[in-house]
Amino acid sequence: ATVSEAERFWRICQAIGDIAFAYAYSTVLIEIQSSPAENKAMKHASFVGVSTTTVFYLLCGCVGYAAFREHAPGDLLSGSGFDHPVWLLNVANVCMAIHLIGAYQVFAQPIFSLVESSCRQRWPEVKFVTMDHQITIPFLGGTSFQVNWFRVVWRSAYVAVTTVFATVLPFFNVLLALIGAASFWPLTVYFPIEMYIARAKVLKFSFSWMCLQALSLVCLLVSLVAAAGSVAGLIQSLKTYRPFKNEV
Repeated sequence: ATVSEAERFWRICQAIGDIAFAYAYSTVLIEIQSSPAENKAMKHASFVGVSTTTVFYLLCGCVGYAAFREHAPGDLLSGSGFDHPVWLLNVANVCMAIHLIGAYQVFAQPIFSLVESSCRQRWPEVKFVTMDHQITIPFLGGTSFQVNWFRVVWRSAYVAVTTVFATVLPFFNVLLALIGAASFWPLTVYFPIEMYIARAKVLKFSFSWMCLQALSLVCLLVSLVAAAGSVAGLIQSLKTYRPFKNEV
C-alpha cells in the first residue's frame, strides 16, 4: 500500500522522537559524576560512544530506507519478511538481548536508588527495608555476599511489571518516540542549559545567553513535533491493531 504524504510526515516526526530517545541519556549522567580527572575521561568516553552510536544508527536507517523505502519495519530483524540466513538472525538477536539487558540495568539504577533511599528514610525502623543479610555460598570456600530482601522483592517486581507492559503493548517504536519526545527537551536540553547559565554566570540577554535560549527553543519545537508524530502514530496503530486476528 502506498503511504500518503500526511502519513509520511507523521512518520518523519515519529522518527525524530526515536532519535531523541536514543540520545536522551541524561538520566544516567548523575550516576557518572566524578572528580575532574575522571570527568575528562568521561568526556572522551561520551564522545566515542555517541559517535559510534551515530554511525550505527545512520547505517541502520539508511540501509533500511534504501531496502524498504517508506515500508521499512520498526524491527529489521523480525519485521522485514526475511528469515535467512538463520544463524545471522540468531546472532543479531542474541547481541540485541545482551545490549538491552545491560542498558536496562543502567537506566533502571536511578529509579532503584530513588525508591530504596526514599523507603529507608520513610521507614527507618522496618528491618525488612533497612537490614542487609549475609548469605554464604556453599562449596565456594565460604564466599558470602550481602542481601537486602526489600531490594530483591522491589526490583524483581519492577522488572516483572515492566516486562508485562512491554509484552502487552505492541507499539514499541511509537512508545519509544513518545517517551523520547517527552524527556528529551526538559532533561537533555533545558535543565543542562539553565544549570550551565547559573554555574557560568552567563549575563542575561548577552550573546551567549541568547544563543543558549535559541538552542533550547529549537529543541523544544523538535520535541513538540516528535510528540505530535508519536501520538498520530499511536492512534494509527490502535486503529489497525488486531490482537486476536488469526493469520491465514
